[in-house]
Amino acid sequence: MDFLYQHALKPILFRMSPDTVHDLFMAAGETAGRFAPSRRLFGLFYNYRGRDISKTVDGLTYRTPILLSAGFDADGRLTRILPSLSFGGEEIGSITAHHCEGNSLPRMTRLIRNKSLVVYKGLRNHGVDALIAKLTHTPRIPGFVLGVSIARTNEEAACTDAEAGIDDYVDSFTKLNATGIGDYYTINISCPNSFSGETFTDPALLARLLPRLREIPCKKPVYLKMPINVPWEQFVAMLDIADTNNLQGVIIGNLNKNYGDLTYPEDAPKKFRGGLSGAPTFKLSNELIKKTREKYGKRFTIIGTGGIFTPDDAMEKFAAGADLIQLISGMVFEGPGLMRKICERYSAKD
Repeated sequence: MDFLYQHALKPILFRMSPDTVHDLFMAAGETAGRFAPSRRLFGLFYNYRGRDISKTVDGLTYRTPILLSAGFDADGRLTRILPSLSFGGEEIGSITAHHCEGNSLPRMTRLIRNKSLVVYKGLRNHGVDALIAKLTHTPRIPGFVLGVSIARTNEEAACTDAEAGIDDYVDSFTKLNATGIGDYYTINISCPNSFSGETFTDPALLARLLPRLREIPCKKPVYLKMPINVPWEQFVAMLDIADTNNLQGVIIGNLNKNYGDLTYPEDAPKKFRGGLSGAPTFKLSNELIKKTREKYGKRFTIIGTGGIFTPDDAMEKFAAGADLIQLISGMVFEGPGLMRKICERYSAKD
């Protein structure tokens, strides 16, 4: 099946726009997830069936240490098919307090020679109320962890000032906790493709946001999605604020905004058209994971994401200090067999 993907299906898909391919895969995955026979069929080819590699992190047990990163399944449509692809969980979203149409097309652009996607979605999602309604009526696959990434609504009304943005986060966080939807929550402060930019990567503003969220009763792990293009001093300042506000961990990290980090920068759009996924994020995220682990020890759970295309890439993330990993671009470029291969490599690490 991996051979067929690389040599038959991928050449066809990569002639289509990535936005179209994403829509097709979302529809196919949601449909396949509804029926046990199709879930078993996908599992026959792609599900890990080796020795136990489950991992318990912050009280949540993941059957495998691989999650689908936020940004692919914004509205929670794939929760029933992903376990058949060797994922131990997924991070839905990012969702926002209100419906977001997102940015104009194209929302994704392939940079094939760079093993990267230019991501310009602009937080396109149906909003927190729609997500709650959907997941309330979607049967859970036992043992599959569902995280929810929360961002600020990408519309002018929510971006008038920092206080409006804080209220927007609080609205979503309150509703999710009140309904019990989601096994953990991620506060996404580092989306580079929104109307307001990365407002809350400013430590002074982050120090206003997190105490407001702490006022809301929450019995589930809360993580902070970190940027990777800020100076280490600013990064540490955000980590210290996360520590002070009792967040359980961090996700390192988000998209790379620096087109100069591409191996072939001439392939990129002439003007900024979104953050870079995939290979341009790999070294930056690994360095920040390692430095965070060295400075804070076991204080934070670290979920590592960015540029995982091979089992060796995944093992490098773990070696840097990640407890769990997330991916998207690797699955797009390498196919749905990648997660099983990573699990097999992980199971042999001892």
